[in-house]
Amino acid sequence: MTDAQFEHPLLLDAATFRDHLGHDDVVVLDATTFLDQPEGDGYYTVNSGRTAYEAEHIPGAVHADLHLDLADQDSEHAFTVLDSATFAERIGALGVTNDSHVLIYDQGQMMWATRLWWNLRLEGHDRISILDGGLPAWKAAGLPLAADVEANEPATFTPHRRDALLADVDLVKDSIVNDDVLLINSLDLPTYTGERKTYERAGHIPSSVNVPFHDLLTDEGKAAPPEQVRGQYEAVGALDEGKTPITYCGGGIAATLEAFQLARLGRDDVAVYDGSMTEWAADHSLPLEAVD
Repeated sequence: MTDAQFEHPLLLDAATFRDHLGHDDVVVLDATTFLDQPEGDGYYTVNSGRTAYEAEHIPGAVHADLHLDLADQDSEHAFTVLDSATFAERIGALGVTNDSHVLIYDQGQMMWATRLWWNLRLEGHDRISILDGGLPAWKAAGLPLAADVEANEPATFTPHRRDALLADVDLVKDSIVNDDVLLINSLDLPTYTGERKTYERAGHIPSSVNVPFHDLLTDEGKAAPPEQVRGQYEAVGALDEGKTPITYCGGGIAATLEAFQLARLGRDDVAVYDGSMTEWAADHSLPLEAVD
């Protein structure tokens, strides 16, 4: 499935995003979340983007809290995906139905928007478009802002989970020795090689290749065009029809930006390892590799 084969464009510029506002079937979601990571070693901290949303957001948008409302709070790992029924209840509370055209943005990095894009796709919903460059691009275009809290009428969303889009630790463990699967690490190169230790142990999952998520964005924070990233994916075999990609990162967030860019290149079958390095590195029975 290429971008043109999705029911709606995967990516919209600010002007086109604005033109969709107010349509009866449109629901606008602000997926802003904040992740702070030290320059050197050390684990990251996560904060909800609700306060930033209340300060300024695109008119008509409601906040979709990926850190709190749309993650399993009983899990020991941040951002763990909810079961389908709970996700459906909470996304429905934001006004999303199975017929909604969901417009998503965040306030920088785009990976929060793509996380929500992936989560909706996991539950069978494809009528989704993301604002290229997020709120910074909206503001740069001189478009209006709103403040405080907005809400939509609660709606009914019926999930249809696509299990193939979600990878767990057992599948990833089996994939290490499976030539039909390509594990893609989305983290920065020093973390991939083990030079920097962010998680319980340093390094990467054996057999995985590295396509850093920063390479998938332009200097302005927009999605790099397909022709710019195609070569990197071709070089590691991610566009090989004989291989199924599984992306992973620290906590299943940047990995969804990888899945989004691959979808723009025609791969709608990319699975995301939700636990990623947070889960993997914490289990000392699982192998890791570092580059000397």
